Amino acid sequence: MSKDTIRKDAETRMRKSVVAVKEELTKLRTGRASTALLDHLKVDYYGNPTPLNQAASIGVADSRTLSVTPWEKNMIPAVEKAILESDLGLNPVTAGDIIRIPLPPLTEERRREMTKLVKAEGENGKVAVRNIRRDANHHLKEMLKDKEIAEDEEKKALDDIQKLTDGYIAEIDVLVEEKEKEILEV
Repeated sequence: MSKDTIRKDAETRMRKSVVAVKEELTKLRTGRASTALLDHLKVDYYGNPTPLNQAASIGVADSRTLSVTPWEKNMIPAVEKAILESDLGLNPVTAGDIIRIPLPPLTEERRREMTKLVKAEGENGKVAVRNIRRDANHHLKEMLKDKEIAEDEEKKALDDIQKLTDGYIAEIDVLVEEKEKEILEV
């Protein structure tokens, strides 16, 4: 394994960590309706747990209401059940073939809880990035020990990995900050 391979591997894994944080943050509810809110829900589709967006079309009716239209009428009760049993605290209302999901306004207390969750997700992402840095640094130290690279090459590569780490941690900080602003916006 070369030091370039170690760097590329670390960068790829760090980028994936940032993407994972971004995905987790989209699941957290803000003040406005977003179809991403229902992305992680699974519905019982003929005995198979299926992502909701593969059993129904999901749309934004207005800024405070989501609409879900199951592709099969007999799926309506299963979709309602999945929404009710989720940790989102939503109450679906069925009108014919369409399930409307009114989003209650977030209370101040709930907003604070949400910002704590956002910070926790951000911290998890940063820990993942730091673990990747640790692995890369370990590989570089092994290469030095095995005399595959010189000390100055190892120092330059370690600095490079640290710069990568700092960049991705800063990216996570920006994501967390934006999400917090979005949640606290009334």
